[in-house]
Amino acid sequence: MEEPHATGGSGYKEFLPEFVYGGIDGAITTFAVVAGATGASLDIPVVIILGFANLIADGFSMSVGNFFSTKAGVDAYEKHVATEHWEIDNLRETEVEEIRDIYRKKGFKGELLEQVVAVITSDKEVWVDTMMKEELEMAKDSKSPYQTAGMTFFSFLLIGFIPLAAYVFALIFDTSKENLFIYACILTGVALSIIGVLKSTVNKKNIFQGIAETLFLGGIAAILAYFAGDFLENLFR
Repeated sequence: MEEPHATGGSGYKEFLPEFVYGGIDGAITTFAVVAGATGASLDIPVVIILGFANLIADGFSMSVGNFFSTKAGVDAYEKHVATEHWEIDNLRETEVEEIRDIYRKKGFKGELLEQVVAVITSDKEVWVDTMMKEELEMAKDSKSPYQTAGMTFFSFLLIGFIPLAAYVFALIFDTSKENLFIYACILTGVALSIIGVLKSTVNKKNIFQGIAETLFLGGIAAILAYFAGDFLENLFR
């Protein structure tokens, strides 16, 4: 059975890091757009247009960056695998000695050491896998670049929509336009708190610390965007 890689999880939990960081970025950047537009006293349709433009453009940009980052790691791993295969084929004795040194440092000695070396070097794939983990300290990521990019984009859109939800609801159902920014703040705060809990799960840190960090970053982004929008609106009035 293949051991878990990278995230050490399976199923949806395996993609939790991508979901968390896509969600954080989506919520904060979209909320900043909403705050800036509110500070500039823009109409609801304009807020929604700017918000969705940010969701699509920034979400796609982030997922593309994630794709190339993951792909670079996969390519680097495969390149080193090919190098290890070549070295085993062409520098066999040197590679055997490297395996011996690795397990000697782990405390193996004498006949037991030679048995371990013989077993590992009898299977080329096991040999290469051992060299990758023990010598190069590299493990193959079970997630493809397409999967990680897709989850990042999905999370960015899903969580990033939350700051816009009150504005979209008010426009579609023609409800009261008052206090929409307050509702957006509350919804975004709830979303960031949930993401903070998930972030703490990924990083194995205190849950309250994770919530506080995400709320603080979101708040700072909103304050800066709001006053920037207000300043520019007054400047060009």
